[in-house]
Amino acid sequence: MAHPDRNSPGAFLVWGVAVSAYLLAVFHRSSLAVAGLAASERFDISASQLATFTMLQLLVYAGMQVPVGLLVDRFGPRAVMLAGSLVLVLAQTGFGFSNSYELAVLARVFVGIGDALTFVCVLRLINAWFAPRQIPLITQITGPVGQIGAIVAAAPMTYALGTLGWTRSYVLAAAMSLVAAIAVLLAVRDEPSRRTVRGPALSWTNIKSSLGASWSHPGTRLGFWIHFTTQFSTTTLGLLWGFPFFVRGENTSEAFANVLLTVMVIAVIAAGPVLGWFVATYQWHRSTLVLALVWSIMLTWTVVLLWPGDAPGWMLVILVIVAGVGGPASMIGFDLGRTSNPIERLGSATGIINQGGFVASLVLVVMIGIILDAATPGSSAAYTPEAFKLAMSFQYVLWTLGLVQIWRYRRKARARLRRDDPDEWGRISGREIS
Repeated sequence: MAHPDRNSPGAFLVWGVAVSAYLLAVFHRSSLAVAGLAASERFDISASQLATFTMLQLLVYAGMQVPVGLLVDRFGPRAVMLAGSLVLVLAQTGFGFSNSYELAVLARVFVGIGDALTFVCVLRLINAWFAPRQIPLITQITGPVGQIGAIVAAAPMTYALGTLGWTRSYVLAAAMSLVAAIAVLLAVRDEPSRRTVRGPALSWTNIKSSLGASWSHPGTRLGFWIHFTTQFSTTTLGLLWGFPFFVRGENTSEAFANVLLTVMVIAVIAAGPVLGWFVATYQWHRSTLVLALVWSIMLTWTVVLLWPGDAPGWMLVILVIVAGVGGPASMIGFDLGRTSNPIERLGSATGIINQGGFVASLVLVVMIGIILDAATPGSSAAYTPEAFKLAMSFQYVLWTLGLVQIWRYRRKARARLRRDDPDEWGRISGREIS
């Protein structure tokens, strides 16, 4: 594959349009966060039914990752990203006009599908347009920039719902993705030399071959377990349980809980470029960095959970900063996929890896709820600090599984490199290879 002048301004134009589409996908994903009360009144639903919107979106997003990866390998990132933006336009419009809970749930399912069709495309474009040494940094910047969509969703949607009402607010939000779709259509090229790239037809044989080759490489599995182990603490705090844990579990004020969650988002954004620089500079120390970060997250949580009574505010600030770094750290998994797979199957490898963190997050979100209910007498939702500390301790189960698998597959990755490229192994012998 030819890459004429991959560092030209054209690369940043393509990336800018693609990451804008991703930011809007995150915006749509998060747009319901500030509309919970309005949704409860509009659809006359309970809190558990309201939570179904979020859980279903997460489940759809995780389940779509491998199919999306295969679609990107087959039809190219431009076509799939364009389809994702159009699905989001229709889904958000449908959500805006929905008057029943059932139709609203269906619309949110398609929001999850449109969201899922975006991120893998951005990573594929980065790998096609940028020089290898730039890819880790651009990838790490992409994640935090996209997450700004969650912040952007708060104030504008709150204002729009208060002034324009439900339907016009969501139709206006849908219109933004229509603009993004037009920009993708006009500005994005799959590669510098070609507007569109097509892979082999999606026959069952080709699907099995692509997924089998990607999953069989220990570098892909290492990337999956890195994503699994680093992301779930951040996602769970930001997605659902952070605010209740701080208010009910640590007895903070609601205002301070919001500050803590904001600090975590800032930590996510700030850590991305730093980790990207490290990965680009110290290519053979990626898993060592991940192991150090995971142990740091575990240690910080241990201090908070074992603190007699309520942890002090400064300790909770340290917690959200350290846990927040786990978000961009999960992106290191994609770099393992990049260096372990040829670009023609990078979509399927990325989809496999991207499932890891969301599967872990989904398991943790559900288990925290189950443990809280089991530790709370009767049917009361007045969860105690002791119940929250017990529930949050389930993270250690996932950390233990993830650390064992990271250690296992980085050893296998070393063996694979030693077997497939003995010259490269000899050059880096004595240093961490992944």
